[in-house]
Amino acid sequence: MRPALAAGVVALVILLRFEGPATAEGAGDCGASGGLTGVAVGCLKSGDETNAYIAGHSDHSYSIRPACEIGGLVLCDQPAQCHVGDHDGWLYNVYQDDSTEPLDWQACLTKQEAQRLGGLTPGMVEHAFQRLAWPASPIVVQPPKGRTLVNFDTNFYTTNTHPTTQTVTLIGQQVTIEATPVGYTWHFGANASDADLSTSDPGAAYPDLRVTYRYTRIGEVHPSVDTTYAGRYRVGNGRWQSIPATLTVPGEADDLQVVSATPHLVGY
Repeated sequence: MRPALAAGVVALVILLRFEGPATAEGAGDCGASGGLTGVAVGCLKSGDETNAYIAGHSDHSYSIRPACEIGGLVLCDQPAQCHVGDHDGWLYNVYQDDSTEPLDWQACLTKQEAQRLGGLTPGMVEHAFQRLAWPASPIVVQPPKGRTLVNFDTNFYTTNTHPTTQTVTLIGQQVTIEATPVGYTWHFGANASDADLSTSDPGAAYPDLRVTYRYTRIGEVHPSVDTTYAGRYRVGNGRWQSIPATLTVPGEADDLQVVSATPHLVGY
């Protein structure tokens, strides 16, 4: 998956200081060492060459930002693909100190190299998605008041059906992450092999019975519903990008008494 960064977002300036002699070629000597979408690029450095250049100019600080076009200075939410030597990567402009103009060469970096140099990667966003706290779904039981009848279709549903967004800062960039419920796993607490049910349906209130369970024994049970979220994100005001992995949040169990009904004759 391509790293996604928003247009106009300023990348974090990473201070990279090394000791030792300069080992990289000067910017004007980089030559036709790579390609971009099948077109030769004159000044394109690999990750190793980029690190070597920074090591040889350690009296400055550097930052990287994604580049969209061949030789362009445009920032984008999804860098162009490139290749140098025997590896493929993504195209980045390299900035020195607080300059708004990039150096006169570009870096072709793998996602690991971009991360080391301060570039946001999809893996970092996915990690944030997984560690953030997302809402646990409440379970609503009908009949209400914590009691239901044995051999009766008890109705279940949840009100957690809408997306939730959170904004975090990752390596100096504002990232909005959105989690949308896409699946529910119902635990009816009956201690039976058929006591769990997975649906994409959140259920509904009576009389629209879509998620039900019939208890066959009296006693206390503890139903709950887990929620599976799909995620997407955007950096700044850039376009939305999907997060490949889903996330499941366990629900809190409710207390439910399964009782039997005893008929009584009444007078008229």
